[in-house]
Parts: sequence; C-alpha cells; structure tokens
Amino acid sequence: MILGHLTFIYNDTYNVSYPTFLYGFIFTYIVIYLLCRSLAGVQDTFMTYEVYDDAVTLRMVREACRMLSVSEEEVLRLFGAYFFSFCKQSGYDRMLRTLGGNLTEFIENLDALHSYLTLSYKEMNAPSFRVEKTGDGTMLLHYYSDRTGLCHIVPGIIESVAKDFFNRDVTMRIIYQAEEKERTGKKEHVIFEVLQKKFNKSLENLEDAGSRCQDQAQNHKKLKKLNGADNELVRKSHWDIIRNVVRFGKGSLLHTFQPVYPSRLWMDEQAFCNEFPFHIIFDKQLKVKQAGVNIQKYVPGIQTMDIRLDEYFTIVHPQVTFTISNIQMFTNSQFVLKTKREMMPLSWKKQRMLKLRGQMIWMDSIQCMLYMCSPKLRSLQELEERNMHISDIAKHDVTRDLILLNHQRLAEMELSNQLERKKEELRILSKNLEIEKKKTETLLYAMLPQHVANQLKEGKKVQAGEFQSCTILFSDVVTFTNICSACEPIQIVNMLNAMYSRFDHLTSVHDVYKVETIGDAYMVVGGVPITDETHAQKVANFALGMRIAAKEVMNPISGAPIQIRVGIHTGPVLAGVVGDKMPRYCLFGDTVNTASRMESHGVPDKIHLSPTSFNALKHQTFDIVERGVIEVKGKGKMRTYFLLRNLHLSEEEIMGRQNHQELGANTNNTMGM
Repeated sequence: MILGHLTFIYNDTYNVSYPTFLYGFIFTYIVIYLLCRSLAGVQDTFMTYEVYDDAVTLRMVREACRMLSVSEEEVLRLFGAYFFSFCKQSGYDRMLRTLGGNLTEFIENLDALHSYLTLSYKEMNAPSFRVEKTGDGTMLLHYYSDRTGLCHIVPGIIESVAKDFFNRDVTMRIIYQAEEKERTGKKEHVIFEVLQKKFNKSLENLEDAGSRCQDQAQNHKKLKKLNGADNELVRKSHWDIIRNVVRFGKGSLLHTFQPVYPSRLWMDEQAFCNEFPFHIIFDKQLKVKQAGVNIQKYVPGIQTMDIRLDEYFTIVHPQVTFTISNIQMFTNSQFVLKTKREMMPLSWKKQRMLKLRGQMIWMDSIQCMLYMCSPKLRSLQELEERNMHISDIAKHDVTRDLILLNHQRLAEMELSNQLERKKEELRILSKNLEIEKKKTETLLYAMLPQHVANQLKEGKKVQAGEFQSCTILFSDVVTFTNICSACEPIQIVNMLNAMYSRFDHLTSVHDVYKVETIGDAYMVVGGVPITDETHAQKVANFALGMRIAAKEVMNPISGAPIQIRVGIHTGPVLAGVVGDKMPRYCLFGDTVNTASRMESHGVPDKIHLSPTSFNALKHQTFDIVERGVIEVKGKGKMRTYFLLRNLHLSEEEIMGRQNHQELGANTNNTMGM
C-alpha cells in the first residue's frame, strides 16, 4: 500500500535536482497530492508549462515523508523509479532507448538529452553526469547538481533503466559526497559506485565479444603506431575486407570493423574554417589557435592570435572552472559557452549575448582541444535578436532544422498553454458558479420546499396536494403593538430578527416547515410538504423550544424577556404554490383558521392545544393539562389544553444543543412510547 502511495507522490520531485523551478507537468500525476496538499499549504492545480518555485516540491516531499513514515532517501529513490516509467508512458521511451547501447553510453549521453530538452523547457537547469572506470572495472558515476540532498533520485532512475533497457541488475551506493570545488558556486558532487549483474547469458557473451573486438582494435592501432604505419595510407584489397567481414566465428561486421585513416588531412585550412564556421581550437593554456569564420564574425576580438578563450567566454554548462583539466573530465558532456558582454563592441552590448553549444574533442597528437559547436538558439526570434540568419549556420548543421522545427514546437506549446489557461479559467469560473448556485439554491429552499423548488427550476407546474393530517402552529408576541409604538423601528427589527433566527434554527432541529412570518406572527407546519406520522410530536417539541428561545430575547422597552402566545391544531389541509412573482407555498383549509384561533385565544407564555392536537399527543411523553371549555370565535365552545413540557427531553435537547444523533435517538424513543 505504501508503495502504491509513493508511486504517485514523487512525480513532482525529479526536476528539483535539475531546474531551479518546476514545470507543471511534473505535478500532473500526483494522486496522493489531494491528501497532503492542504497540509503542505500548496495550490490545488498546476499548469503544464508553467514554472513553479521548488519550495512547493520540497514541502510536498516532506509532507509525504511525514504521512507515510518513510525517509526522504526512500521517497526520492522510489520517485526516481516511478519517474522513469512516467517518461516511457509520456512518449520518451524510444528517445531514451537510443541514448546508448549499454548503461555507460546511456549515462554519458544524458547531458545531451538534457541539452535537447532545454529547447522546449527554457528554465530547465539540468545536472551533469560523468562516468569513470576504475582499474578493477568498477563503474563510478559522478553526479553534479545545483540542489543538495536530492541525489537519491539517481539510483532509482539508473536501476530502473538498467533493468528495463539492458537486462541488468544494478545496485548503487554513495562512496563520496561533498561540495565540488572544481565547479563554480556551491554545487553538490556525489560519487556512486555502480555494481552490475547480468541477467541474460547470451547478452553477456555478446557484450564480451564486443569488448574483445574493441581491445583488438586498440592493439592494432598501437601496433601500427610502433611500426610507423601512421605516416602511410593503409591499403587493403577488396578481398581482404570481405574476408574480415565474413570470417567464420569472428563475430558480426560491427564487431570486426577497423577504421582506416589517411596519411594526411585532405582539406585546406580555408575550406575547413568556411565549412565549419563555428569551431574553436585552443591549447592547454586556453590560447586560441584557430576559429571558424562565423566565430570571428560574431566574436571579433577572437581574431587576435594567442588570445585566451576564457577572456571572451564563460562556461555555462557544465558548470566547471575554465581550465583544460576540468574540460577534459567532461568531454562526454555538451559544453555551452557564452560570450562576455564586457568584451563585445559597444554597439552590441545591449543585445543578447551569443551562446555556443557543442562538443569538446581532445587532440592528443597536437595537445590541443577542438570545440566543434553551433549557436544555441531555440527559435527564429532568438536568431533575430542576435542579428543572425539561417545562412550563417552551415548547411550540414542540424541546428538549422532544429531552429525551424522548434519554432513550430514552441508555437504549439504556446497554443497548448493558452488553451490550458483558458481551461483553468473555465474551471475557476465553473467552481465560482457552483458556489453561487448553491447560495441561490439555499435561498430558494428557504422560501419553498426543496422538491417544490426543484420542480419550478425544471419548468414544471406544481400541483396542489391534499394532506389528510398535519399539525399547524401559530405564534405571536404579547403586547407587540405597544412595543412598536414605544420603540424605534430599528429596535423592532433587531428584536424580531433575534427571535426569528432562533426559531429558524429550531425548524431544522425538529424537522418542521416554516410557512411564513407576518409581522410578529410565525407559522410552521409538521407533516407538510412531506408526510410524517410524527408531525404532532415534532411541532410540540418545536413549540417548547420556541418558548425557551423567546426568553433569550429582551423587550426593548422593559429589558425583560419577551413573551409569546402559541396555538397548535391538527387536521387536514390543501397545500400548493400560488403566484408567479415571489411564489409562495401556502396552506388552505379550516385547519389553518383553527390553529390561528388557538393562538389568538391563547395565554402569554403558554402553548395552547386544540382537541385534535391533544388526541395526537396524549399517549406520548408530554405533560399536558386541561384548560377547560372556552368560547372560540367562529367555532363555538371548545375544550382546549396547555402543553407544559416533554417528560423525556431536557431543555438542551429541545434546543438542539446536544449532538444531533443523540437528539434523534431520544426523539425516536420518545415517539415510540
């Protein structure tokens, strides 16, 4: 289970060890993110091509470690394994497989891959890798990064690559970790010992054969040098070549191939500098010996003989100090050089500086370094900003094609980014709309029963309904007319608002429907619009709560608690929606009139019951006393009653101040007795 969670949390971590900021696609596949997002205090959505501060990732990693009770080392290692599978699923599988025929070649070409990715992801600041072979054949992997403490991602990636691509079981351990002195700034240098174990015996034999052929080629080269054969053109007959290719038991063509070198370079200096316009040759002292024509054109000062290369350029990647020994250590990496602004002509200092990207090649015979490079450009816009043209780049240089293709790619990315931003805007608008919709529905449901409101929203006509039995309650404030005549209007409003707010809360506690308020009159019904056999008990409990709540509201004249009269009657009604503008759910029938009479003939601070309400409550757990026979206007003589209290519910429970579930259980028990 932990592995399943970890698989999805670490997707946002890989680029922490690489770029200063993180692209949004790193965050796309985080499932456990919903669990730790609020704890880590990060946002809920991420744009694919947006750049985010790495502090967001660090908080997520720490929170994941805390939640899952695992170490950061384990988190990052497992992330590395998952990130490799994510890259394959995202369409990078073929690109990764072509980096090298074995694990060493794969690692040595990672820097080139990162250099390519920077064409699309400009803010990407990738690490550097360097492979070193010891005397006993052990592989040492040097890892350089701008971030400290995240080196444990590397074993997860490399071990997965070795198993998937090269059928090898690899284990890695850190044997050295310190600040790298040869690199500029505070950089982390970690050395891993890489131990490989082959899975497939046939694969082992094939690689051993390849190694033997490489050794034979090196021995042959040394023998030629000893015999002075380097100064002569090696001639082989057609049949000698064929014999070497098809010789029985000696391997395939690739394993038996031996290169042939001419005795001299058949190309003059001028043609070389013209056809390779971006190249520089310098010696151990970094003195420039030769430069391509366009290097001379865009870096004028470099034409001066024996000028030092580091006077005009800085190394952007890999971040090493500008010495020949450091450069030799990273010859498998792509080098990015940038011109120094202070060395450029005054008229050029406002434009963007030229960056070169290419390979360093050490020429041992002349003790010089060849930097074969091209302008580092991502788009036609950058080409124009440097006052360059496509024609300045050699026809054989794929940089021409990359600029054109990447220009289209960047346009597609920008379009995708715009669409994603619009999608995010729509998502936010939809979310806000949903919030407003809920507010509107809450207001609508406060005015009409929910099922009635839903029918009206759907454009349906609400049919009137007849309810055979329900309980209606009316209440009013004693001496309300006198209070109004002696107070300011705002005082009356505040008093009624305080009282009605408490009554409204009680309607939710006891599940009764508030029909309307007119002045100081408050009307509720139980059993309508949803039939309920316990409607009389619910309205009775609501009435008891009203009496308690009224005591909490003060009379603005006397400062004493206000008093209310409450009348309750049970009987049949007809209910329906009337009106098109501000429609109301109204009750019709004699039951409404009788309930109103119970209230108007009531006594202050008493709950007045009609005979039908008394019959509905007499076998329940209520304390009821007889009032006697009274003359009721329009009804004649009636025997009425006063509801005093509920024998099983406390005032706290009546007011809904205890746990709602406990109240519901007690109410059910009360109704069952």
